[in-house]
Amino acid sequence: MKKYLFAISLLVLFSSCNEIIKTSKASGQLISNATELNEAIKNAQPGDNIVLKNGVWKDVEIKFTGQGTKDNPITIKAETEGKVFIEGVSNLAFGGAYLEVNGLHFRNGYSPSENVIAFRLDKNTIANNCKVTNCVIVDFNKLQRDDDDLWVQFYGRHNELSHSYLAGKTNGGPTVRVDLKGVESIRNYHKIINNHFGPRPRKGGARGETIQLGSSFTSMSPSNTTIANNLFEECNGEVEIISSKTNFNEIKNNVFYKSEGSVVTRHGNYVTIDGNYFIGDGVNEQYGGIRIINTGHWVTNNYFFNLKGKSFRSPLAVMNGIPKSPLNRYNQVTDLVVAYNTFVNCSSPWQFGVGTNIAQADVLPESEIRSARAIRTTVANNVVYNEKGLESIVVENDKADGVTFKNNIVDNQGVTFKDFDGGIIPADLELKKVSDNILLPTGLPSDVEPFNGFDFNTIENDLFGNSRKDSKSIGAVVGVDFKNPNILDKSKYGASWYSNEIETVDAVTHTVTKAEDLQTTIDAANNGDIIAIAEGDYAILKSLVITKTLTIQSEGKTQLVFSGEANTPLFSLQPKGKLTVNNLILKGNGSNYAFASLKENMSNHFGLTVSNTEISDFDYVLRAYKQSFSERVTFENSSISNCENGIELSEETNDRGDYNTEYLTINNCNFNNVKQNVVDYYRGGYDESTIGGNLLIANSTFTNCGAKEKNKRLLNHNGIVNVTITNNTFKNNPVQFVSILWGAKNNSASDNTVTNSGQIKTEENLVMTLMY
Repeated sequence: MKKYLFAISLLVLFSSCNEIIKTSKASGQLISNATELNEAIKNAQPGDNIVLKNGVWKDVEIKFTGQGTKDNPITIKAETEGKVFIEGVSNLAFGGAYLEVNGLHFRNGYSPSENVIAFRLDKNTIANNCKVTNCVIVDFNKLQRDDDDLWVQFYGRHNELSHSYLAGKTNGGPTVRVDLKGVESIRNYHKIINNHFGPRPRKGGARGETIQLGSSFTSMSPSNTTIANNLFEECNGEVEIISSKTNFNEIKNNVFYKSEGSVVTRHGNYVTIDGNYFIGDGVNEQYGGIRIINTGHWVTNNYFFNLKGKSFRSPLAVMNGIPKSPLNRYNQVTDLVVAYNTFVNCSSPWQFGVGTNIAQADVLPESEIRSARAIRTTVANNVVYNEKGLESIVVENDKADGVTFKNNIVDNQGVTFKDFDGGIIPADLELKKVSDNILLPTGLPSDVEPFNGFDFNTIENDLFGNSRKDSKSIGAVVGVDFKNPNILDKSKYGASWYSNEIETVDAVTHTVTKAEDLQTTIDAANNGDIIAIAEGDYAILKSLVITKTLTIQSEGKTQLVFSGEANTPLFSLQPKGKLTVNNLILKGNGSNYAFASLKENMSNHFGLTVSNTEISDFDYVLRAYKQSFSERVTFENSSISNCENGIELSEETNDRGDYNTEYLTINNCNFNNVKQNVVDYYRGGYDESTIGGNLLIANSTFTNCGAKEKNKRLLNHNGIVNVTITNNTFKNNPVQFVSILWGAKNNSASDNTVTNSGQIKTEENLVMTLMY
């Protein structure tokens, strides 16, 4: 009996210990500092949970190594999701198998390496079957814009980024990249799923993709990466939101909402782009869709709505290639299928021969001429609806003679169009509203059946996931009974604990009556507030530092007289400093500046709007230093006089396609006796990854300006793609040229009066440095 009771006791004891071990592993060991974390990682066993204590973890480099199993991964997670903040000079790297990280928030810092999160420790220690989930990375930028890094870089195989939120990358480099350098990283089957890619501001240069799959050097390798069920919101870094540069990738069921760019099959072949939503606002011409290069892609079941982009940013842009193209340029499009898609209210639904540049042959080498048209391409069973009829449904930048059109239905409001041997059929359709951003054409003619092309039977489901079996529907959806899929319900994407919705707060006005109180008031104000300066003269002795969004205005006739040191600005526009100045008089001492960015460490954008303001006696009105960027710089209803230099946005001289602002607007302003750099706005290098800059000079007067301009040009805008100079007066400016326009781009001048000020000249093909 005693032996029996002893055995029972041992069994109960072992069972209790086992439960304690299981409970311990489930709840995890609470870790308080980097030393404890390193020790816990070193001793971790399959099934262990390493729990980081809530709070700020600063300057921590996490090297997560270990060997978990499929059923028992090793996990690092937050004590409370979203309450563990990774800050300072910090990063995370994986090495091993079946490792997971959950619930961390990266903010207020930057990586000491080329990655914030890397799925390898080094070339010999990579990660397989590892996961980052339910995490957030926001504004975790290097200090310099040209110091490139990647927030998440994939290596190895079967790794995953899921249910995470990433936003605010301003420095160079894709937000996420899949690396295929090495046999251990090809056929990787990585998953990028259920994430929310929040706003990525315009970079003002190349290397601003949100996701890049491989590179030109690995473009012949199979990747088999899946990008699915993600929300891309205002991803405006450059023309390529997703840049696929490898083979056999799947881009499926994503939402691209008000994002200035496209999904691009830049290199590599056999990409499936299926069931995605591309949503514009009906106004912005930068919102794109899908741009095709290379071989064997299938574009099916996608929905395009309110997109006004053209050329590179068309809803469907099929490019010309370069004959015998090297890997890093543009291969000819062949064996493309575009089927069962729906286009609603798009300005230029289908463009072929995009990027043809035969007209620039006199300034480009033969190896850069894109003359190879798409061949063996099928466009079938698509629906196009326009509330306003278009001149062309198909825009042929070069002949689309290698494209077969079959059984496409178009309601063009009665406006005739080329039908391509009957492959594009006019019809009277109606729109059925599913949601504010999903309007679907109905009333398709019953006598038009879907074209049954080779392998079309593999297109098994529609945009909403409904079966196409036994269906004769054309377009992205089957039938006419549509349930709202709530594609913009942000709770379906990203980290469960994080929302990027910002509560609207009414601006508070702060009144200042003494100069010595101005900086203190600026520091105490919140984003969006107004600083109202009482009428009078104010002596400003040192720079006013702007690090938030503010309006500074006067309540009467207010003058700020800046006596600060030479080469220092009255207003120092620092990262996130977005300033509006209204109804002020600004006066310098001849050697200092009115506005300037920092000389270095501009880790985020600045912004400037000047209205109803008199500016005089400065060395520079605005000086934007190298690696600084403002999305918008605006001068309106203002005067600038007796300054050595005017508006200088020209320090990005590396000829890599970079520039200092996206939009420079000068409207209804007077410039008098500005000696040089009156308007100096520069972008160098043949690059098509960006909008390319926008300059508007309208309703303004320039008198006695440019006397010291070395190149004898009053307005310098070399390399800027979009230039409009209209309704201005140029009088007694001692220059040879008011402006030299780039005829091959969107440059124009109209209704200007030029007196004793040289000429406005158009140069058709501007000679620029090749970047490739």
